[in-house]
Amino acid sequence: MADTTPSAHSDVTSTPGVNRLALESSPYLRQHRDNPVAWWPWCDEAFAEARRRDVPVLLSVGYSACHWCHVMAHESFEDVEVAEVMNRLFVNVKVDREERPDVDSVYMDAVQAMTGRGGWPMTVFLTPDQRPFFGGTYYPKATFMQLMTAIDDAWRNRRDDIDNNVAALVENIGRTSQISTNPQLPSIDAMAIAVKQLGETFDAAWGGFGAAPKFPSTMALELLLRSYLNDESPATRTMITTSLDAMASGGMYDHLGGGFARYSVDEKWLVPHFEKMLYDQALLVRPYLHASLVMSEPRWRQVVEETVSYVMRDLRSPEGAFYSAEDADSLDESGHSHEGYFYVFTPDQVRRIVPAHLVDRALSWYDITDSGNFEGKSIPCRISQRGRLLRDDDVENVRRLLLAARNTRHRPLRDDKVITEWNALMVSSLAEAAAAYANDEWAAAAQGAGNFLATTMRRDDGRWLRTWHRDAIPKHLAMAADLANLVDAFTRLYELSGVARWIGLAREAADQLLTHHWDSDEGGLFTTPNDGERLIVRQKDLVDNATPSANSVAALALQRLAALTGDERYLEHADGILKLLARIVSSAPTAFPHLLCALHLRHVGPTEVVVTGKRGDLVRTIHARWLPTVVLGWGEEFPSPLFAHRREDLAYVCRQYACQAPASSRDDLVAALRDALTNR
Repeated sequence: MADTTPSAHSDVTSTPGVNRLALESSPYLRQHRDNPVAWWPWCDEAFAEARRRDVPVLLSVGYSACHWCHVMAHESFEDVEVAEVMNRLFVNVKVDREERPDVDSVYMDAVQAMTGRGGWPMTVFLTPDQRPFFGGTYYPKATFMQLMTAIDDAWRNRRDDIDNNVAALVENIGRTSQISTNPQLPSIDAMAIAVKQLGETFDAAWGGFGAAPKFPSTMALELLLRSYLNDESPATRTMITTSLDAMASGGMYDHLGGGFARYSVDEKWLVPHFEKMLYDQALLVRPYLHASLVMSEPRWRQVVEETVSYVMRDLRSPEGAFYSAEDADSLDESGHSHEGYFYVFTPDQVRRIVPAHLVDRALSWYDITDSGNFEGKSIPCRISQRGRLLRDDDVENVRRLLLAARNTRHRPLRDDKVITEWNALMVSSLAEAAAAYANDEWAAAAQGAGNFLATTMRRDDGRWLRTWHRDAIPKHLAMAADLANLVDAFTRLYELSGVARWIGLAREAADQLLTHHWDSDEGGLFTTPNDGERLIVRQKDLVDNATPSANSVAALALQRLAALTGDERYLEHADGILKLLARIVSSAPTAFPHLLCALHLRHVGPTEVVVTGKRGDLVRTIHARWLPTVVLGWGEEFPSPLFAHRREDLAYVCRQYACQAPASSRDDLVAALRDALTNR
């Protein structure tokens, strides 16, 4: 969103050499406030200044936990020589991609169109009317200096070439808004095709899909778990178990403190980029949780418990929300920054920390050697004993000692802004895990974070916001992904607690989403609201990448909300999303794993379960199982066919609100569920 308040930058609009990031809400932007670069935040005044000076805009996009962002900052943005060229030739704009995913997406599409790849830091040169004409990612200082000189020469002497390049790029980055809808829903066959294609790219040796670098593919694993529930295929089970065990055994998983790094640079999941993102914890909890319930594997439950413990311990704010990330880099004893320094050990360090009788056990268990596995030191891992994660008392004592010693080191920097989308992802996962494992502490934390989202993350007029930081006034309205994930989070909080307020909030979030983001011509959701800032194109977030797309989340969450409330309007909009994507999901199904989960629910249809009265034993029977096509009504009633004409202290298993005979015992409920879920 553009800041519609009186500008904080207007008094320095024409002042050369002024860095304007000190008052920004983003910790990433404030990291650059002391650069000699005359940075602007993304704002109308920056582009007005570029027009006044007739110079390009140099757009730099990154995020606080990004290692190569720090490298480029140190090499170039902190360098007076580089800054002098930047300030003389360009208006320089710095963007936090987490705060402005709309800006990031538009220009990332342009960079990928120009170079065939993307990443952060992202460096893009724009005309003063925001149109991109050249871009890339990280540039070393010497290359960056040469590039800036070449861009300046082209701007002054070959403007026609730039204009020709701009036209083609703008057409390319607007393609998501040009997709036309289909009259029919996608076929469920797309799910089977996706499972088959995942099998073709599955790494049978090390798990995951494709070659290094490897990302967790959480949504693909969720899709495979749904497929496994349908047919119990041994091949599907192998893909799931191999991947879950391999990821949790490698160095991408923090074996001392819990939680996962963003991805692995190698095929074995050994060496990560060490940043830890809230959204990864939220998304990885899900396949480990669901697989632990489906396959009764305690080692995966341990991974869930340790990942949630990490988030609760290190990412939870005093207000009850969850912070965004921890950095990849940390300081050594001399104050020098190194990637991963916080996490690695040498045998000598272990010997100083662990009692002598446990040293050999510690070194062997965590594979800590003299030669090391990362720059002469060792990332603790279990690769040589993959899947053997459950610890006896001696190893647990070792873990606690090593963790305590590690906590005396300089911690990686923490990005302490709160993002609605990522918090909603975490709340959904935490609510599911709290219900499944009957963990009251997690349930309270999920509801506390939900309360923060319901109150602090809203303006006085009820509109939700994208980000919050305690030291700044929030100014960015929620994007489609924020609102779609709020719908999901609030419905799952209701299913956890039986408190009807959460359904009311889910409806409010859904109504905002459909009022401000819906494409009434072709269907689907635009990323930005209809009353927000207009970028050069208005895109739709369609493809499931590091996080599920706004449209995928909405397609699933709106179906579940429709089943809980009986409001067919939500189902109609979910169908509109599925129809919009019918052609492309059929041609590239593995790009849409979360959407395929929504498609699966649409073809199978939801099963409604209602527990009336005070039957906690029957509620617990539902909570303790992973039932991805079931919605649960219980506790406080709200207007819905779910509660119409029900007798007290019974469980009803229904399809389109037509119910089987009510169940009064756990065994009767399990039998009714089995019948409903297998005969459809």
